Amino acid sequence: MSHSQLASQHCIPRKGKEHALDTSRVAELLASLPGWQRTDDGKAIVKDFKFPDFHHTLGFINAVGFMANQEDHHPDLKAGYGHCQVLWSTHDVGGLSLNDFICAARVEALLER
Repeated sequence: MSHSQLASQHCIPRKGKEHALDTSRVAELLASLPGWQRTDDGKAIVKDFKFPDFHHTLGFINAVGFMANQEDHHPDLKAGYGHCQVLWSTHDVGGLSLNDFICAARVEALLER
């Protein structure tokens, strides 16, 4: 599945381990998201984004926040001058769900505009 196909989907509530993705599905979905990696514990995906200055970093954070609120699925963000790390996981499933990949693809789509 391409990241544009993922980005066209919307998050739905996913609760319970039955919504957690297995390792092969995670690898398949990660292949469509350039630069995204699984965290060491395997329970999240993460990517570091670089920007020319703090103003652009803040604009990115606001855009991600707006999208996350629309999808009702929120990332962990770490930011500083010229960079922002975005981390997605689904606490209600104890790992990764399709929602994490939908939102990661939507972040990529934000940067394509």
